[in-house]
Amino acid sequence: MFEQEIRTQAEAAKSASYRLSTLRTDARNEALCVMADALMAHRGRILHENAADVEEATAAGMRTSYLDRLRLNEERISSMAEGLRLIAALPDPLGREDYSVRRPNGLEIRRMRVPLGVVGIIYEARPNVTADAIGLCLKSGNAVLLRGGSDALRSNLAIAKVLSRAAYTAGIPQGAIQLLAMKERAAVDVMTHLTGLLDVIIPRGGAGLIRRIVENSTVPVIETGAGICHIYVDCAADISMALRIVENAKVSRPSVCNAAETLLVHEGIAEEFLPQMAQILHADGVELRGCPKTCAILSDIVAASEEDWSTEYGDLILSVRIVTDMEAAIAHINQYNTGHSETIITNDIRAAHTFQQRVDASTVYVNASTRFTDGFEFGFGAEIGISTQKLHVRGPMGLDALTSTKYLVYGEGQIRENTPSPQRKETNECDV
Repeated sequence: MFEQEIRTQAEAAKSASYRLSTLRTDARNEALCVMADALMAHRGRILHENAADVEEATAAGMRTSYLDRLRLNEERISSMAEGLRLIAALPDPLGREDYSVRRPNGLEIRRMRVPLGVVGIIYEARPNVTADAIGLCLKSGNAVLLRGGSDALRSNLAIAKVLSRAAYTAGIPQGAIQLLAMKERAAVDVMTHLTGLLDVIIPRGGAGLIRRIVENSTVPVIETGAGICHIYVDCAADISMALRIVENAKVSRPSVCNAAETLLVHEGIAEEFLPQMAQILHADGVELRGCPKTCAILSDIVAASEEDWSTEYGDLILSVRIVTDMEAAIAHINQYNTGHSETIITNDIRAAHTFQQRVDASTVYVNASTRFTDGFEFGFGAEIGISTQKLHVRGPMGLDALTSTKYLVYGEGQIRENTPSPQRKETNECDV
């Protein structure tokens, strides 16, 4: 029954995308500012709907860390509005030329940035994603089709309704903002098969959601989100700095994808560092799971299993392994990580450079928390997700990540002659 409804929404978004792609920069910026004002003006209604979502999720037994992702307050709505204003203030990614050449035959070829078209976003219980995604898509000239988690349906609908009304009033083409209102999981399967209507799908959520979409979608997918992030404390680390960074990366918001899940400690400082770290994290309510060497130093912690090294907890749990050297740390990270964010804590500049060069991840830090992997922190205003793959984009995805390219070619009557180029031989049927 809902298949046709979803297709109708996608068709409306596709139609709007053609008009949106040519909308002036100042018109898009003005709309974003009007939308930000509307969020603040209607925050009471949004908070009311969010409270209902939180109450229902609590009754259903949703764990505390996920409730934190779902819950909105005045400060978070203000941050959403500020994010829209920051996006409006950013340079327009559209129309920028990054290549230009005049060929010997007189053809002038230019390459410019253009919108992707219609962006489909599937995400879980984080209502702020609704505002961030809409803002980034509109600024980059894309229409958007959203499917949020069923736990946040009331919140998402309230936010989308406020933003779409404000946007259309400000001149954004009708239909450019679409949010699916059905809870059925099958809606995701319908959305992932809207080939020809959606240009890309971006999943934001746990590993299970992402894997399901990557394996089943006929629409191109940008894989995002899953974050098994590591901190390696080197033998040349500043202990007090390491303690602050580990606590921040694990405790400040354990449910998000840039939170640390595994701690690797050089054996040369393990006996000094681990007891101090355990005291701090135990006070924060963190459960530690350690390798045999770690358990020998911290006798009151849980033994880690093989599964722990490949688990994104999203909770106050941290796996800990003692390693012989940085080589072992890099090998562990490259085996178990998800390509998200990794940190080395060291005062050895050579070790820092080696770590950054050899660790395979979208973002590699020296002496800083993994929690900074975020579009807002990187100066993008917000993010559409954090890409953990290598094609199209990688890392926090801002405005540029939502664009593609188009070649503009200018001629004066040139035609292509059927003669081989003097620089190469035409060797196969694919040469045209």
